[in-house]
Amino acid sequence: MADLSVDLCGIRIDNPVIPASGTFGYGMEFAKLYDINILGTFSFKGTTWESRFGNPAPRIAECPDGMLNAVGLQNPGVHHVIKHELPELKEVFHKPVMANVSGFSVEEYVRTCELLTAEEQVGWIELNISCPNVHGGGMSFGTDPKAAAGVVAAVRKAVTKPLIVKLTPNVTDIVAIAKACEDAGADGLSLINTLLGMRMDLKTGKPLLANTTGGLSGPAVFPVAVRMVYQVARAVGIPVVGLGGVSTAEDVLEMQLAGAAAVEVGTANLVDPFACKKIIEALPEVYRRYGYRTLSEAE
Repeated sequence: MADLSVDLCGIRIDNPVIPASGTFGYGMEFAKLYDINILGTFSFKGTTWESRFGNPAPRIAECPDGMLNAVGLQNPGVHHVIKHELPELKEVFHKPVMANVSGFSVEEYVRTCELLTAEEQVGWIELNISCPNVHGGGMSFGTDPKAAAGVVAAVRKAVTKPLIVKLTPNVTDIVAIAKACEDAGADGLSLINTLLGMRMDLKTGKPLLANTTGGLSGPAVFPVAVRMVYQVARAVGIPVVGLGGVSTAEDVLEMQLAGAAAVEVGTANLVDPFACKKIIEALPEVYRRYGYRTLSEAE
């Protein structure tokens, strides 16, 4: 039997499969479908200091082998999450959860992370400096090494939990950003977030999304994600969480072979809410088929 457990920034998890932020809510909807304790952990919906309605509709557009989204970080705000979402989650999920945090200033990132790092249920902070669907925040920090290092260093001083920084692929040199985050105190990195894209409405001649552009996710981005995980994992000395188009157990193994310590699954959850459960159940056979018993053998 394959040993699926992995160490993620000092916390042992049962397997490397983690639903990605923005595709799993705060866990409760999926807990009605299956026992989500089968997961290694999950990254909850991107949370900001104040509640956000998000971008106007339409904000989802399908495309071959993927989708565009411009949801715009819709969430109830960190105070609501702590008061309502986390206590409800504790009733059904008995493992540490990954808290995904977004912001529009360094100070906002710090304040939000300070509150979440104090919560017992939070095992990791996933610092999202890579969202392409909001204006004046998110990706603006993740496209410049100095800006990325600045926000990471500030948050590092404020949090006691492992700090994983989520990187954008919308840069010329992702390795430079990754190294800057590592030097600033990141305990781990997750990549990639969505690729910036857009589609046109043939009937109106206007962009399909009200936001004009959105983030491309799904199988179409998988080869880009594997390449960037491979590059970053060999350039840094901290764990890398690979994501971007992962939809099968074979994809998880491929990410691990590229250097990922754990793997997040995103858009696949929107196509099939049982995707992560199926991937975890299939992993032992995939490991066996390709001759691996443990993750260390696949590295």
